[in-house]
Amino acid sequence: MQPAWTTTSQVNVNQGVKMLVHAGSGEGKTMLCATAPRPVIISAESGLLSLNKANIERVFGAGNPHVTYDIPVLQVTNVDQLISAYNYFATDQTARQHCGTICIDSLSEIAEVVLANAKRQVKDPRMAYGELIEKMLETVRKFRDLPGYNVYMTAKQEFIKDEATGIAKYMPSMPGAKLGQQLPYFFDEVFRLGTNKTPEGVQYRFLRTNVDLQYVAKDRSGRLGEIERPDLTHIISKIKGA
Repeated sequence: MQPAWTTTSQVNVNQGVKMLVHAGSGEGKTMLCATAPRPVIISAESGLLSLNKANIERVFGAGNPHVTYDIPVLQVTNVDQLISAYNYFATDQTARQHCGTICIDSLSEIAEVVLANAKRQVKDPRMAYGELIEKMLETVRKFRDLPGYNVYMTAKQEFIKDEATGIAKYMPSMPGAKLGQQLPYFFDEVFRLGTNKTPEGVQYRFLRTNVDLQYVAKDRSGRLGEIERPDLTHIISKIKGA
């Protein structure tokens, strides 16, 4: 069998951009889905009310060409349904025609559902955490390696001490101490979504793309500023060099 040669540039184009964003409750992780190119949302949460047209226009401005108002949603309640969704996107050609970005909102919520189901099936609840880590990391890896799509995953946020470095930072929150710490290693792009106010008192949102003393973040593309506006179409275009 002949080696399947390609180039680093072509691999990056074919793979799409894979991103993980973590933030506190109510800071706008779900709303960012509306700014992705041709988004589809896979959701285990009921918190999609924020994606109404009035709210989107309030945050991102009326007539924003990067915004989608009526986004298809696939609801999942367990990891098997999430894997079925992966299989659909991986094999169905019509899915590739209609979807540019798969938004998983949120990994934290899906992991909590997986853990609850696993605990009901074992006598010792501690055994459920091992199953949770194995299933969730396998699923995250599958979506991360899915060619032809951008993938945007959200996670809750908490203050955690990294076992590898001994440094405590705000990072993605998942059930179990180890799972949340492992998540950032799976992605080239990890952002912290935050809010602040201008000197005039006007609130705005921003994406931090590089690590600092408080928050886990990284940008392996080297094409993003330390602070970027919360617009996934803009982010993806910059990473791809457009």
